[in-house]
Amino acid sequence: MAEVVSPVPGAGRREPGEVGRARGTPVADPGAALSPQGEIIEGCRLPVLRRNQDNEDEWPLAEILSVKDISGRKLFYVHYIDFNKRLDEWVTHERLDLKKIQFPKKEAKTPTKNGLPGSRPGSPEREVKRKVEVVSPATPVPNETAPASVFPQNGSARRAVAAQPGRKRKSNCLGTDEDSQDSSDGIPSAPRMTGSLVSDRSHDDIVTRMKNIECIELGRHRLKPWYFSPYPQELTTLPVLYLCEFCLKYGRSLKCLQRHLTKCDLRHPPGNEIYRKGTISFFEIDGRKNKSYSQNLCLLAKCFLDHKTLYYDTDPFLFYVMTEYDCKGFHIVGYFSKEKESTEDYNVACILTLPPYQRRGYGKLLIEFSYELSKVEGKTGTPEKPLSDLGLLSYRSYWSQTILEILMGLKSESGERPQITINEISEITSIKKEDVISTLQYLNLINYYKGQYILTLSEDIVDGHERAMLKRLLRIDSKCLHFTPKDWSKRGKW
Repeated sequence: MAEVVSPVPGAGRREPGEVGRARGTPVADPGAALSPQGEIIEGCRLPVLRRNQDNEDEWPLAEILSVKDISGRKLFYVHYIDFNKRLDEWVTHERLDLKKIQFPKKEAKTPTKNGLPGSRPGSPEREVKRKVEVVSPATPVPNETAPASVFPQNGSARRAVAAQPGRKRKSNCLGTDEDSQDSSDGIPSAPRMTGSLVSDRSHDDIVTRMKNIECIELGRHRLKPWYFSPYPQELTTLPVLYLCEFCLKYGRSLKCLQRHLTKCDLRHPPGNEIYRKGTISFFEIDGRKNKSYSQNLCLLAKCFLDHKTLYYDTDPFLFYVMTEYDCKGFHIVGYFSKEKESTEDYNVACILTLPPYQRRGYGKLLIEFSYELSKVEGKTGTPEKPLSDLGLLSYRSYWSQTILEILMGLKSESGERPQITINEISEITSIKKEDVISTLQYLNLINYYKGQYILTLSEDIVDGHERAMLKRLLRIDSKCLHFTPKDWSKRGKW
């Protein structure tokens, strides 16, 4: 892995009484810098200098995960506490504030399964944060079938849709399903045998916590991976990993890639093209018929997905790859996968927009396409949990815009307020009822008025929605979709 050296920028913090601190760099206290063994070791915690989004210096607490020596110079792989793992990096000794170092504590000896005492050194005690949304008893949870009607709010609302009489709240209808990224103890349950891609974090080790690929060249883009991906060990020491952008096979060097391109006939993903409008196309790929491509796609996606694991058995999955066309071929933009048979109404297992195409509307286009397939199948769907932080933001935004679009399109009949039920919203959009309810609660649209629950759209909500829809230029055109769903339950083998 190439050496990464980050210069210490301009003047930093200086605490009272400090002497000899040059340009904000902490001066190491020789006594504090040494462990009982005489060196900084894995598991230590200490402030580390980094630049934030505003290009300002900050000193967040970080944990040292690994130490390596390159040409006599030590580098430290650090994870910033309470920051996403994609920000983890190798840093030099100069960026460490050794005066505030915390050495790992040894856990008390505890009996093992065989009754023998055992101990292991660990990081300083961590607090596992439980993400549980607390909803007050006054927060309404609508009935799925009772009709809704319009009601004004302080004379400032354009529309208000009345919800339904309350019923006991189901525990999985609220933020504990969508908002909570972890299970109650901070560790998701084990993957389902039907092909779930949820990562079992209880098996995390120091290897999988560290990025192992320095850089990926994919077509005209160079990508910096965010997370660990199980590419072959011999490739992890390369400064750049070269991928064919059409079949996604990987090579050790540019010469290997060029030699491969003379033999590779693909100019688009394998499988059937089921959608095309303008330069955007979607290809459906069967994980059983195109195993090599599917496995390579999973390896690439794992570089940018932390909450999912990777199975080499891709048979239970379908992959829908979105591409952008030009004179050289169909270039991959993103993809989502789904189980051929899902017992829990999942219409997405993994979903990813590659970094060069993020913040351009492609993420919502992928989500919209997944629900368009669910409409053709006559089902409601939901993404497999947990979602990544970026995935959760994208889904919340899509759900909000889609539901508000339905509510604002309602028309009154005979001068009465328009009415709609949760079930009707779910059937129109193919969004699962639990996600509809959680989105209405997230938007704080539900109010109790004169003995009934109403959904009130304020001027701010309406104006914000209209501004967001003006920016959303990419939409799925159902007329361009050529898709026939298959009944996989009737097939003896996928």
